[in-house]
Amino acid sequence: MEENLKKTCLYDSHVALGAKMSPFAGFMMPIQYSSITDEHNAVRHKVGMFDVSHMGEVFISGPDAEKFVNHIFTNEIRGFEPGKVLYGMMLHPEGGVVDDLLVYREFEPDHFLLVVNAANIEKDYNWMLSHTEGFDVKVVNESDSWGQIAVQGPDSERIVTEVLGLGKAAELSFYTYFETEWKGVRMIVSRTGYTGEDGFELYTDVAGTQEIWKILLEAGVVPCGLGCRDTLRFEAGLPLYGDELSDEITPIEAGLGMFCKLDKEEFIGKDALVAQKAEGVQRKLVGIELQDKAIPRATYPVETEDGTQIGVVTTGYHSISLDKSICFALVQAGYSALGTQVNIRIRKKVFPGIVIKKRFYQTNYKK
Repeated sequence: MEENLKKTCLYDSHVALGAKMSPFAGFMMPIQYSSITDEHNAVRHKVGMFDVSHMGEVFISGPDAEKFVNHIFTNEIRGFEPGKVLYGMMLHPEGGVVDDLLVYREFEPDHFLLVVNAANIEKDYNWMLSHTEGFDVKVVNESDSWGQIAVQGPDSERIVTEVLGLGKAAELSFYTYFETEWKGVRMIVSRTGYTGEDGFELYTDVAGTQEIWKILLEAGVVPCGLGCRDTLRFEAGLPLYGDELSDEITPIEAGLGMFCKLDKEEFIGKDALVAQKAEGVQRKLVGIELQDKAIPRATYPVETEDGTQIGVVTTGYHSISLDKSICFALVQAGYSALGTQVNIRIRKKVFPGIVIKKRFYQTNYKK
């Protein structure tokens, strides 16, 4: 099993640090080093760092690059300036999500970077290639050439500017970036992340990523695994592809319609979303707080008082930051209003819950 899994350029460091390693998205990745709670709290209250080198980097260039990206991407690319980052999705014609991703408009004209989920790199790349007919574009998957470190938490700006000497990072606002060099090699520094806290994502080559990781370790930055990456993104109301988004779940159902610009002339999947909005969605993603310490897990049924199943949990935890049992659930639209009383079945017992906003935790981005 392990022989067939990829390893990021920081794998040896994870093992040397005693990380608990586990398969994730085709890679052997660190789940935790000390404890999920300690790492979660480091990010919430000070600073932590993640190896996210498993993420995919696909570069699109050519005379029709803008037109092509606008065709395959739900958000609006036109008028989107270099140095900005956009979140959105690529959709199937039926409206289900191929992937959610970040698009960087590069400083070189007609060049874009698309950052995709690790589990979907090959699928996304092939899907993009399959839609290039009629467009004068070049689509290149450079995922194996890049490393990526996410530095997240209230102290992240000081660490990135002072410890790494990237002073320009302090000038960035949320979802912007700049390009520089690290030891003569191209580097991208963006004020983005997946934790609900202020933070940065640093992209460069393998050697540079390894060197930066070592410098940050020596500076006392807490290495964090995918365990707390999930608890942090969940508390902040951020979706995970495969749980809250999938080939069968549309952005409208997931409450992400704001990232789908239906006033655009066209994009793949637009017609399906327009029809879904007109007809009204049959199910919606909601937040639920349990009136108990029991932990709702993915796939657990959501029921009415009489035991009728009306949905299913997609992600659930006893929140580390809030000390509450909470979850995301995809439920029938008639039960999605805030304040609606529901039950969650956990094995043979049912536990009462109430529908609340999906952003459980107050995020702390630098606007």
